[in-house]
Amino acid sequence: MPSHQPHTIAPSNLPKTITRYLRAHHDDTATAVAAFTSDATVTDDGRTYQGAAAIEQWLNRSATEFTYTIELTEAQQTDPTHYVATHHLEGNFPGGSVDLRYQFSLRDDLIERLVIEP
Repeated sequence: MPSHQPHTIAPSNLPKTITRYLRAHHDDTATAVAAFTSDATVTDDGRTYQGAAAIEQWLNRSATEFTYTIELTEAQQTDPTHYVATHHLEGNFPGGSVDLRYQFSLRDDLIERLVIEP
């Protein structure tokens, strides 16, 4: 499998599934969970959540744990099924602000894997 370098794209060029997830992940858990495959995994803060039920619990917890603003600052595409959406967060979490890379892997137009890390 050849290695691909990510290239910057307009945030509006992110796949609809990713855009739908990003719009919903703070306040519409059902819509956010529907963007994932049934066997999807999410890795956030060093923990991995697998399957719809675990992802739903993670979304519900992360939406209430801290208060923060989130802004999409950059989007990249590595290949037809791999995308990175960089977000700037500011809020009442430790450190107060951070840039996080949301790394998406898609399968059948759904999110198969999401890794969130600085």
